[in-house]
Amino acid sequence: MSQLCLRRLSLLLLLLAAGAGCLSAAKAATTCTGTATSVAFGTVSTTGNTDVSATFNVTCNTFGLSLLANAKVRMCLNIGDGANGIGFFNPRRMTNGFGEPLNFQLYTGAALSQIWGSRGNPIVNTPQLSDFDYSVPVLGGSQMKTFTIYGRIPAQTLIAGNYNNPFTGIHTSIEYRYNETLLGTASYPASCISGGVGGATVMGAFPFTASATVLPNCRAYTTTDLDFGSIPGLITSNTDQTSTIGMTCTGRTAWNVGLDNGQHANGSIRRMRLGATGSYVAYELYSNAGRTTRWGNTINTDTVPGTGNGAAQSLTVYGRVPAPQTVPSGSYSDIIIVTVEY
Repeated sequence: MSQLCLRRLSLLLLLLAAGAGCLSAAKAATTCTGTATSVAFGTVSTTGNTDVSATFNVTCNTFGLSLLANAKVRMCLNIGDGANGIGFFNPRRMTNGFGEPLNFQLYTGAALSQIWGSRGNPIVNTPQLSDFDYSVPVLGGSQMKTFTIYGRIPAQTLIAGNYNNPFTGIHTSIEYRYNETLLGTASYPASCISGGVGGATVMGAFPFTASATVLPNCRAYTTTDLDFGSIPGLITSNTDQTSTIGMTCTGRTAWNVGLDNGQHANGSIRRMRLGATGSYVAYELYSNAGRTTRWGNTINTDTVPGTGNGAAQSLTVYGRVPAPQTVPSGSYSDIIIVTVEY
């Protein structure tokens, strides 16, 4: 009787050993995928940096093996130059309908100190690195992480238009390797491309589009006084002087500059007044050096048109006090309002 019990015990130990061997050889599939939202800068500032952030999720799943206890994943999240890039990660660029560039950059942190690049890239070899560590019960397990892309459009010469750069296809990818264990805690693979029991490279893993709008805009206005100087005695000959109007408009901004008739005009005749008296000196303002084209305030009739180029632009106002005029001596003045329409 005792001999029969020993045989049954030996058989049970063999079965357990065989079962343990099957468990140690089993593997479960681990897959990692991502989803992203657009990096939308909105309206670009004309005076400084434009900053924005966007988030996206990456999920790793391990399926289909009972008793699996733990999975560890080592990952590289790569962002390329984008479909509208030209291979220079620093700066990246968006383009408008004319192919004109708008420089921008993507970063891994809020300090905007580390460019988000792509593993192995000779210019910006700085992917976002991340480790996943999660339990895997009988029916499988998973872990989701949220990542933030930080974007900046630096101050630069701007051209009006709508800009974008799609990061699709090869321009986003996830590289990962994973380890798993049936019992206990797994160890991390050596890197996102080596070690572990499996892994993959997922292209087009979290596609998104960077976009921005540069509005037509004029700013940084400057003017200089039109000083005709001193005229001795009667005004017996024309007195000519000039002044300037300055401004900065974004590229492709169509503008018109008009001048009103001043505070003391008599109909369409501009006049300077002597203090609070009823004495006036007639004068006129022109848009050309020959002083034949009167500068007025009616758009597309007597205003001065132009197009911004992103840099400071200057217009010359050609003034004339015509002769003859007989007026009392003294200091005459007027105020002209400049209108810029764009």
